[in-house]
Amino acid sequence: MMLGDKENVRGLRVLVMEDEIIIAMLFSEVLEGMGHHVCASVATEAEAVSAAARCRPDLMIVDAHLRKGSGVSAVTEILRWGFIPHIFVSGDSAHSLSLGPGAIAIQKPFLEADLVLAIQRALDAAPSEMVPS
Repeated sequence: MMLGDKENVRGLRVLVMEDEIIIAMLFSEVLEGMGHHVCASVATEAEAVSAAARCRPDLMIVDAHLRKGSGVSAVTEILRWGFIPHIFVSGDSAHSLSLGPGAIAIQKPFLEADLVLAIQRALDAAPSEMVPS
């Protein structure tokens, strides 16, 4: 499956970076209900970088503010190894705007339909030659 394939965006390995345990659990439940596999759920920048190296996700859901460090910094570090589609999630609309013009971001609280649309946008933004390993 090509990442940008609109026919089938199920079965992705997803890394969730979220420091609020209840929200992380909610993300996991919703993503698994959509047919994806949450390969790791982490709360700090260091855990995020380590988990990305270990589980090689197809998609990352990223809280901009983590317990120790920043989700934005974690993504910057992870993307040095190669592009991984990602979605920033923040309760702070001003922070979402500062992520840059190409960033895919949704604001908390959000509807499941918002997450589905954001996932599709993130996958569509991925280089077309990317294929999940």
